Formats: sequence, structure tokens, C-alpha cells
Amino acid sequence: MSIFLDSSRIEDVRKFHAMGIIRGVTTNPSILLKNGFRGKLENIRTHLTSISDIIQPLPLSIGVTTNEQEEMSEQAKEISSWGKNVNVKIPIHGPKGEVENLEVVHRLETKENVRVNVTAMMNAQQCLLAALAGATYVSLLGGRINNMGYDTIEEIKKIRKLLDDFNLKTKIIIGSVREILNVGDWLNAGAHIVTVEPKFIEGLIIHPYSKETVQMFLDDAKKMELESC
Repeated sequence: MSIFLDSSRIEDVRKFHAMGIIRGVTTNPSILLKNGFRGKLENIRTHLTSISDIIQPLPLSIGVTTNEQEEMSEQAKEISSWGKNVNVKIPIHGPKGEVENLEVVHRLETKENVRVNVTAMMNAQQCLLAALAGATYVSLLGGRINNMGYDTIEEIKKIRKLLDDFNLKTKIIIGSVREILNVGDWLNAGAHIVTVEPKFIEGLIIHPYSKETVQMFLDDAKKMELESC
């Protein structure tokens, strides 16, 4: 079980990688846009390969920016060439329900030696099909599942049992953390990985009672020094 950092900012990557607490990094067009990046994906190749180099050999997920089948396949192969630790995010299907994406996933994994992270999934059934297609990772968006009134924990349990029963090596990634408790709950339910934004990682580290306790230690240390004079 592990935590991936959900950010494309170099300073975030360096900070949490130096702590030794992340086991990979995930990006997608939405994260890149939120972090202030503009232009075509190839225009920020240098930035993304820098992240790949920093965390090597830990995995880096980079999302495609098209839903056209052949273009998606070529883009995925190009992205994969940016680093040995790079895997490519491909949505489970298109915005209008186009189902050809799994054909691309299967071809990339079995014939092109490209590691794929199938994303934008909302239930265990979708994850099973992506795993059967050969995906290295399957990504459920846990916060969105809960927002729809379903239970992410139950979906995690379902897909973990299916993967184990079918002896599939695919790893479960859960994204879209909405609150700090999600991280431990989703890992405990059977997810292999939870992707976490920097603010939530800091929230996992910092506790008000820990702050209070540390301050007490520092205050008492000062008293010890004064009393020894």
C-alpha cells in the first residue's frame, strides 16, 4: 500500500520525495492546468521529464490529451518514451461513451510495451474490464463516487476481490481525495495506492495535539536550561 503525489509542481515533488513518503506522482491535463501550465503536452515535456528524473525509479503518470484512437495511441507511445518510469493515463471511454479506448490500452500493453493507467472510472466493473485488457493500473475517482451517493469503500473491496480471484496483477489507484480520512480508509479497504494532493499530505502529517505537545517539549527544554544556570 502506498501514496502517490497528485501534483505537477516541481517544488511539491521535491518536498515530499525528500521526505521518503511518496511512491509515485500522478498528473493529468486538469492538474497541469490547475498548476498553471498552458500549451500542448509536448511543450511541457521538459517539465514532466524533470519530474520523472527526480522520482526515478518511482512511477510517474501522464495523461493523454486526445480521444481520437490513433492519435491517442501515438501520443501514448511518445509520452512513454519520456522516461522508463513513465506510464500513460487513458480514460476508460470517451466523452460520448466511445468504447475503443480499451482496444488502445490492450494494444499498448501487449504489443507496444507501454504501461497504462486507465482512469476516470466510477465502479468495480469498469476496473475489471480495464484489468482484463491488460492495464498496469486502474484508477477509481473515489471522491466523485461518494458524491454520486455510492460507497467508494465497497467498490474498492469488490475490485480487489475480483483482481485477486482472477489472479490479475493490476494495481488499484484511488484518486479524488475529498478529506484526510479518505486516505487511510481507502488503503484499508484494499486499494494499492491513493493519490493525494499536497494539502492533504500535510494534513496527514500535522495534528493539533502534536503541535501542542512539541511546543510543550520546547518550553520545558527552555525551563531546564534556565534552571541549570
